Amino acid sequence: MKKSPPSPPSTLPVAMTNPFPTAAKHPTSPSPLANILGHLFLIVSALTFGIIFCFHNRSFSFILQVTHSQFSIFTAQSPLQQSQPPPPPPESSPPPSPGTEKVDVDLQEPPDLAHGMSDEELLLKASMAPKIQELRVPKIAFMFLTRGPVVLAPLWELFFKGSRGIYSIYVHSDPSFNGSEPEDSVFHRRRIASKEVEWGNVDMIEAERRLLANALLDFSNQYFVLLSESCIPLYNFSTIYSYLLNSSHSFVEAYDLEGPVGRGRYSHRMGPTITLGNWRKGSQWFQMDRNLALEVVSDKTYFPIFQYHCSGSCYADEHYLPTFVSMKFGERNANRTLTWVDWTRGGPHPSKFIRPDVTIEFLERLRSGSSCEYNGSKTNVCFLFARKFTLNALDRLLRFAPMLMHFNN
Repeated sequence: MKKSPPSPPSTLPVAMTNPFPTAAKHPTSPSPLANILGHLFLIVSALTFGIIFCFHNRSFSFILQVTHSQFSIFTAQSPLQQSQPPPPPPESSPPPSPGTEKVDVDLQEPPDLAHGMSDEELLLKASMAPKIQELRVPKIAFMFLTRGPVVLAPLWELFFKGSRGIYSIYVHSDPSFNGSEPEDSVFHRRRIASKEVEWGNVDMIEAERRLLANALLDFSNQYFVLLSESCIPLYNFSTIYSYLLNSSHSFVEAYDLEGPVGRGRYSHRMGPTITLGNWRKGSQWFQMDRNLALEVVSDKTYFPIFQYHCSGSCYADEHYLPTFVSMKFGERNANRTLTWVDWTRGGPHPSKFIRPDVTIEFLERLRSGSSCEYNGSKTNVCFLFARKFTLNALDRLLRFAPMLMHFNN
């Protein structure tokens, strides 16, 4: 069937004759060049607007790093579009580990610990430190509160090996201790200016704040772990690094305990700022993010109350942080500690572990024998550290750790 040819264009009707003679008008139509330039202007304007809009709402930013004459460029998602931290491993699975990708590490020397500042100057300077440094490789600050040397240092040397640039070490020892560490040790020149600390006294908290303040001066430190000389790691560095930096919470143990060793330690002189209902107890061995660490060193409301009214049977190290964090930042806290201790034998101090206690079965139980919540999911990786281990147990720890805790991974 043939298509009918297109109809010819209709002709315009002839205009009626105007009875009033006027000058003839000849409308001018735009030239083809003007049409092309007009369309081109519209296209360029649209492209310019699109580019500006994309840059204003970009999802990725490009960051150039220069480290010891090496250049690296990578993309980072904007904070509003970052994905949530990955969930922890399910029960009975290996502990979490970071990706295998390589990270360019800032290997600059950490801030000088011999700064000569008083506690007041140090806390003030630390309180003004920035909260987040997105352009820096995040580091974890390991803060050791000791009487003398870190007696299990050989084990920690194995733990830190191969992770230079993504951790910092700070040691607060008794000022009477004048020992030294070998120059090739990770603990060499890592002692901060310290003051005498009495067990159970409020000066224990002053020492913790002193450690935090020194660590906050390194803007790359994004997570802070308090340890004693009797603490050991239960996993390798990469696992602990991933667990802490991927966590959406800090880890400060806090609970309400009735009786003489709980609510019985509260003094009504702390009111009305701190009431009996606010009073909490918990372990002093914390793990906290940079935001919370800044709040602790900046606290001028609650800590002075403990300085004046927490003495005698009131042990500030067991009550200040649990109470302060629960009152002000409870939603950001996991309400548990990542440091395992054994209180089953009773008494004012947890159990000590000597050489015969250290077996593969015992260490495995510490690593995965519990159940807890991490970022909203159940996991059996609940403790990253444990105490109290004696120097007598060191040889067995050195024998089992490389194999059991995968220190070389």
